[in-house]
Amino acid sequence: MPTGFDALAGHRMDEAAMDRLLRERGIGVLSMTNGDRPYGVPLSFGYAGGDRLYFLFAGHSESGRKETYAERSETASFLVYDVDAGGWRSVIVEGPISRITIDEWDAAREAMGENAYRPELVTAVDPREDPRVWALEIERKTGRTAEG
Repeated sequence: MPTGFDALAGHRMDEAAMDRLLRERGIGVLSMTNGDRPYGVPLSFGYAGGDRLYFLFAGHSESGRKETYAERSETASFLVYDVDAGGWRSVIVEGPISRITIDEWDAAREAMGENAYRPELVTAVDPREDPRVWALEIERKTGRTAEG
């Protein structure tokens, strides 16, 4: 019989369930470090399966904080979660983050157009003039759920 703690801890998600959540949500939190301080930022993302998530760093801060942290982070993590009356589920992916090359633009645009929270931002960007598209190469993926 499950205890209250079991509902809080949940259970592991299989690969298909993790991929389903990554395709459904389109928004999550990217966490990076500059070697000293952590920085987490909510972002829309694209995922078409496989081993990459794509992000458009839309909006500029005067300090270019997202880009600065992305350039200095050896490893980043990205959290995607969903909570409703029936339970919760979450996936965390980890890996290196880097600016995409022009050769990756079509794949990134397609992935972000499929499931990003704000896909219209992707069509408004020309990567030759505004190369703020980054990819996280998934080296580790974990997921938990307590869906009822």
